[in-house]
Amino acid sequence: MSDVMLEPLAQWLLLDVQEAPQALKMLREEFAGLRHFWLFDATEFQPLREHGPLLIELHDSEALLECCQRDPQTWRGLLLDSEVSSAELLLHLRRMLTVSFGLHHRALLSFYNRQTASYFFDACDARELSRWLGPIQQLRWYGGTWADRAIGSHGWQQLRNPRLAVAPLGVEENLTAQQRERLQTCLLEQHIWRWCQSLGTDYATMASHVQQGLALGFSDRGVLDGWLWLRLLHPRAVLVPPPAGLTQQEGLDHVRRQWQNDQP
Repeated sequence: MSDVMLEPLAQWLLLDVQEAPQALKMLREEFAGLRHFWLFDATEFQPLREHGPLLIELHDSEALLECCQRDPQTWRGLLLDSEVSSAELLLHLRRMLTVSFGLHHRALLSFYNRQTASYFFDACDARELSRWLGPIQQLRWYGGTWADRAIGSHGWQQLRNPRLAVAPLGVEENLTAQQRERLQTCLLEQHIWRWCQSLGTDYATMASHVQQGLALGFSDRGVLDGWLWLRLLHPRAVLVPPPAGLTQQEGLDHVRRQWQNDQP
């Protein structure tokens, strides 16, 4: 994956409707004649169809493609280069939606979100990329990770399909360990970004606090949030690991009592 200048060719836009309400309004007012498909149609997510992504055909609309290039912050989504029929493309994209991990866990993969895409596809080697892209020759979007967003370092990302001879993507495809790890990182860094947005805190500082909390064993989201509040209240307190054998909440309470008692 690389930060590149956008090439002019793209046959489809997969618009992330939740992230692009203004683009959806403009689509209905200025590009109403373009063929489009709700990706959640014909899937278990159909009741939420208008909250899911919209696949828009660009073959006959250079004007919309120019809008995507000129104003990617409004037209948030993925640009797809693919020569297959709309039915074949939709079949593949819908198969990408539902994934499984372990024996009893399945989830919606929001690969159409530019932040999620920046983590997920980065975890795919050439064989995995060939399977996940399938009939898509190139995939491009304007974005980056949550850490990139925090420092204003977004740019054009581009993936080319290696086109290796691989088995097609399975139904409810199992995620690899690396893919799961990158998606967990995505969720964690999104959480850090939201903390920074709500408190006006520097991203690097908050990320450091999170890593300290994880090192102390505070991986549960509620306990980790409690740790962040505590750390913000005591930014210069000395880190001392809690005694072994405590639950995460008990460990956090131990650190809180220790720091409160250390105050002059």
